[in-house]
Amino acid sequence: VQLQASGGGLVQAGGSLRLSCVASGRTDTTSTMAWFRQAPGKEREFVVVHRGGSGDTYYAGSVKGRFIFSRDNAKNTVFLQMNSLKPEDTAVYYCATSESPVLYHMILSARSYNVWGQGTQVTVSS
Repeated sequence: VQLQASGGGLVQAGGSLRLSCVASGRTDTTSTMAWFRQAPGKEREFVVVHRGGSGDTYYAGSVKGRFIFSRDNAKNTVFLQMNSLKPEDTAVYYCATSESPVLYHMILSARSYNVWGQGTQVTVSS
């Protein structure tokens, strides 16, 4: 499976952006899909994860209530609606999945995912 992320850009604080991630190849509607982000000089950070089998979605505390994950299985696409953006949300955003089941207690770890999109830059100005 391959992932292609898009939708990043420059936005003012308080604004919104919608990221998309299209999966191609051997896709699986029950797969776990996640978004991570990485700011300059910082480690890759968990943003949100969706377990396709259970339908459960988990958000990082820093984005909960502002970001919304959604999934369109018919289009093999996941979305990240980002509202009330803050300068600290500035980062390269990556979508990720795994070709094997992700253990529940590892779903927040970047090491659990072996397929990554190329990243899309989100810049929030103050």
